[in-house]
Amino acid sequence: MSAVLTLALIALLAPAPAGAAKPTVVLVHGAWAGTSSWSGEVERLQRAGYPVRAYANPLQGLTGDAAGLSRFLGTIKGPVVLAGHSYGGAVITNAAADAPNVKQLVYVDAAAPAVGETTGRLSGAGSALGGDPATLYDTVGSDLYLKEPVFLDAFGPDLPKASARVLWAGQRPAAMAAFTTPSRAAAWQRIPSWYVIGSADRIITPESQAAMAKRAHAKVRTVPGGSHLTLVSHPGPVTEQILAAARAAQG
Repeated sequence: MSAVLTLALIALLAPAPAGAAKPTVVLVHGAWAGTSSWSGEVERLQRAGYPVRAYANPLQGLTGDAAGLSRFLGTIKGPVVLAGHSYGGAVITNAAADAPNVKQLVYVDAAAPAVGETTGRLSGAGSALGGDPATLYDTVGSDLYLKEPVFLDAFGPDLPKASARVLWAGQRPAAMAAFTTPSRAAAWQRIPSWYVIGSADRIITPESQAAMAKRAHAKVRTVPGGSHLTLVSHPGPVTEQILAAARAAQG
C-alpha cells in the first residue's frame, strides 16, 4: 500500500474530534430508482456509526419534491450531510436552501443546477437521454418509465444483467415536471460540496458533471468504469466520499 493511500485511510478512519456530533446522512434517490438503490451505502454508513435515512423522493416535480425534502430535514436534530443521486441532486440543491442544518452536499452522478436551469438540460452532449423520447420511455399519463433496453444498456450497464433487470422491473417512474421545472435555488453556492462521477455514465455525462462540480468548487472523486448507477455497482467509493463529507461536517 502506498504511503499516500495509507495516510488517506488513516485520515478517513481517525476518531472524530472530541465532542463532535456525528451528522445524520440523508440519501436522496433519483428518477427510475428508489431508496433501495442506496442499500450498499446505508449498510456501510451504519457500520461506521452514522445515523442514516434514505428519503423516498416523490419524483413528481422539482419544486414540490424539494419542499417535501426540506420539511423532512426539519424533523432531524443536529447537522445533516445531504447526498443526492441523478435528479436527486437537483432536489437536494433546492431543499438545502431552506434547511439550515445541512452542512455538506454530496452529488453522486447527479445534476447540480444553477438558478433557472432544468435537470433535463444538464444531461450533457451525447447523453443517452438525448434520443427520441418514443425510443426512451414508456409513458403512463405524465409519468415516464425507462424502456428496458435503455435501462440495461445506458442506465446501469456495469451491473450484472440479471441484477439490472430486477432494478428495471422495480423502477419508480418520474413525472416530466421533474426534468422541466427550473431550479429556484443553488445551495452549492454556500454549502461545501462533494462529487462522485462515474467515468462511464451515459445518462448525465462525466463532462457535464465535471463542469457542475467545477463551478460548485466541489471535491471530486471519479470512479473508473462507473455507470449512472455507480451507487449500486460501486458502493464502496461512494460511501468513502460521503464519509469524507461527514468528517468535514464534524470538524
